[in-house]
Amino acid sequence: MEKKLSKKALNKSFHNWYYGHLTCFSQEHMQTFGYLVSMLPLIKELYPNKEDQMNALSTYKAFFNTEPQLGTVIVGITAGLEEARANGASDVDDETINGLRAGLMGPIAGIGDSLVVGTFIPILLGIAMGMSGGGSPLGAIFYIIVWNLCAYFGMKFLYKTGYELGGRAVDFLIGSQGTALRESVTMLGGIVIGAVAASWVKVSTSFTMTAAGAKEPFLILNDTLNSVYPGFLTAAFIMLCWWLMAKKKMSPLTVMLLLVVISFVGVLVGFFDPALTY
Repeated sequence: MEKKLSKKALNKSFHNWYYGHLTCFSQEHMQTFGYLVSMLPLIKELYPNKEDQMNALSTYKAFFNTEPQLGTVIVGITAGLEEARANGASDVDDETINGLRAGLMGPIAGIGDSLVVGTFIPILLGIAMGMSGGGSPLGAIFYIIVWNLCAYFGMKFLYKTGYELGGRAVDFLIGSQGTALRESVTMLGGIVIGAVAASWVKVSTSFTMTAAGAKEPFLILNDTLNSVYPGFLTAAFIMLCWWLMAKKKMSPLTVMLLLVVISFVGVLVGFFDPALTY
């Protein structure tokens, strides 16, 4: 008998994501546990055996982080894929599901941050501030009501759309077109991550060398490096973090602590300038 997720289980899954996508949020796990909680009612309904439930839930322990409103579509897609897997779709496995999640979370984060955080929310806030002239509470009331209604029903629509796509997309995802799509999405995710890193991460050095008796330094290391490769130190630190996590299997928390140590030592020896004033 074919297994079919009930409307009750899907609604509970959606509400778990809507209210709990930042559950146990940390820099190391981000939205991992929120995603896990959202899949829990679906796993319980699809797999009556406790051991099967544990095996299925282990898929969603992988790191996950995206823009939560637009990212709801990813949760819906994996709900459809999990339903297909429970019905015996042997080609839908942990790798397929996590590959799709990892490939989509970067591009959707970039799009969602631009549309929701960078465009929609500022528009609502602009309207709300215009209504708040003279200390009127109407602006705050307007923003709270409109934002919550748009977020709730918009996320619910995306979840439902993702679920329906997940069920229909199984045959597509396991074929050559699916492979090409995952590779394309992964590439797009890399581009988005690279663009975010280039825009928000900045590493520079204050190291200079001055000849004896001279007033001006003959070597400004930061300018020299940037003349060869603009943003060289930034790129070097980003590649270092990637190498430590991807190749040396260090946790993000360990890498962050290592960066703190490097920064501290760099300031002490004069390689970095914190530019602090007191």
